[in-house]
Amino acid sequence: MLRLPTFLAVAVWVTTGCAAKAAGQREPVTQPLVTASIAGQSVALLPLTMVVADPELGDSALALDRVALIKYGDSLVTEAMLARAPEIDWIPPAELRRMARRSGGLVPDPDRMGQSVMRSPSLKTVPDPLRSNLRKLISIAGNARYALIPAALYVRADSTGQIESDLNVLLADSRTGRVVWRSVAKGSGSTAAAAVIRAVETIFPPEGS
Repeated sequence: MLRLPTFLAVAVWVTTGCAAKAAGQREPVTQPLVTASIAGQSVALLPLTMVVADPELGDSALALDRVALIKYGDSLVTEAMLARAPEIDWIPPAELRRMARRSGGLVPDPDRMGQSVMRSPSLKTVPDPLRSNLRKLISIAGNARYALIPAALYVRADSTGQIESDLNVLLADSRTGRVVWRSVAKGSGSTAAAAVIRAVETIFPPEGS
C-alpha cells in the first residue's frame, strides 16, 4: 500500500541502444499506483519535458521537430492519465501553465522546472531547486499536495518492428519532497500513441487485474 504522509530537455538519439542505456541500469520495476490512497484528492500532473525517440522509427508522429515532439509526447501522457484514473482530481499541465501565468512571475513555468532530473531512480527525494519550485507551483493549486511527474519518455522499435515505450514516472509529496511511488511503465503497439497508452495502463490497471 502507498503510504501518504533544466529547462526543456528533448533528445533524439540515433540508435535504440542509446535509448536503452539512457533508461539506466537500475531502473525501478513496473508497478501500479494504488489510486485508492489519493482518490478524490487534487493531484498536479506536471508536463513531460524529456522525450528520447529513435529517429529511424516509421511512425510519422515521431518525425517532428523538437518542440512539436515534446508537445506530442506530453499530450499522449496527459490524455492517457486523465482517462485511466478519473477518480483523481487531476490538475493537468495546461491548467498549471495558466496558474503560473496568472501569478505574475511568483511561481515558475511548469515547463521549465527541470523535472526530467527525476528520471534517476536513485533520487528518493526531490532536489532543489526543483523541490522549492514544485512547492511554489503546488501552493497555487488549491488543496493539492502531491504531484505526478512524468520524468522521461523513451520510444524505440523492438526486434519485431513494434514500437516500445518506457515512461519513467513518479509521485512526489510537494511538502516533504519525498518520492512516494515510482515506476517505469512499459507498453508496446503499432504506433507511438498505442505504445504510450498501453504503458499508462500498467500504472492504472483495471480493478481486480
